[in-house]
Amino acid sequence: MKLKDSFIVQDIEDTQFLVPLVGEAFQGIVRSNGTAAFIVDCLKQETTEEGIVDAMCAEYNAPREVIAADVAEILEKLRSIHALEE
Repeated sequence: MKLKDSFIVQDIEDTQFLVPLVGEAFQGIVRSNGTAAFIVDCLKQETTEEGIVDAMCAEYNAPREVIAADVAEILEKLRSIHALEE
């Protein structure tokens, strides 16, 4: 899976924004917290849900099951706005 090319990621100071280009059904701006921004950054290239969990486990000191739940939640939100190519 990967972030669609029709979504632009912009980092401004400590905040990441995800903005769709014209033609996407979702017409809004997504403001990401640090966890979501890490996941979006992973999705800039082809990856899997498990790959994202592995990357987050290497970066953050948290139980794997907590990280996996956070990843699943963010991916579901990105799916709901059709931001992912799967």
